[in-house]
Amino acid sequence: MGWHPFTQYSVMRWGLFSLGLAIYAAWLVAMMPATLVDAGLQRASGGRLRIAEAQGTLWAGAGQIELLDAHRQNGIAKHFAWRFRPGALLRGNVVYEVELDDATKHFPVTISLLRIELAQADLTVPAVALGLGVPKLAPLGLTGDLRLQVKSLTLPLAGSGGVRGNATLQWRRAGSTLTPVSPLGDYELQLVGEGAMIHATLRTLAGPLQLAGKGSWASAANPVFVATAHVAPEHQQQLTPLLRLIALDRGNGNFELQLR
Repeated sequence: MGWHPFTQYSVMRWGLFSLGLAIYAAWLVAMMPATLVDAGLQRASGGRLRIAEAQGTLWAGAGQIELLDAHRQNGIAKHFAWRFRPGALLRGNVVYEVELDDATKHFPVTISLLRIELAQADLTVPAVALGLGVPKLAPLGLTGDLRLQVKSLTLPLAGSGGVRGNATLQWRRAGSTLTPVSPLGDYELQLVGEGAMIHATLRTLAGPLQLAGKGSWASAANPVFVATAHVAPEHQQQLTPLLRLIALDRGNGNFELQLR
């Protein structure tokens, strides 16, 4: 039995009304002020991340993304901008084009009901950021540049699974204001997300201070990372006082550092 023409018309009318209502709701959300992004980021990070001078709307906006220390007194800032991709709604996703520093460093951020996905993200910050993230390192006056490259990263929402993806953090021309040896070297940290665990591997690319280490982060637990340092005999007198501030001296130029 076919539908009565009036029934078909009613279904079509309500379908168009629902579509129009959804589009209007999406437009209202998109026109909300960019300051809401700042508020949400601060809540999610416990106040360690924020967007200062936020301008625009959720559709398109810009500001200064800040990473602060535990006391909210010191930090670093980078220009940050975003633009909504409306075409992604046809696939059931919310996608933003995110820009850091300049137009050559943009990458997509995809948001769905179950996860947030990042791809091909590239960020360079001064090495002082290490002290902001790991307070034990802050007194060392770290110098050099950190480059974070995220090939792919999937973050679950509402307990829908674990972290998936991989990223590389490189510390170039690493140094410290507490030692005349400069640079100490170039280092690379590989990060791999596998479900409930994130694994990290540290290696030395070049330099007089040789570092190696491994660690892991589990959901709702503190990170555990153990690193070893080896100093060649010709640099031991200059570097031993620095390393003793954060690591155990095992003798013969060998040191052990634990971060928990």
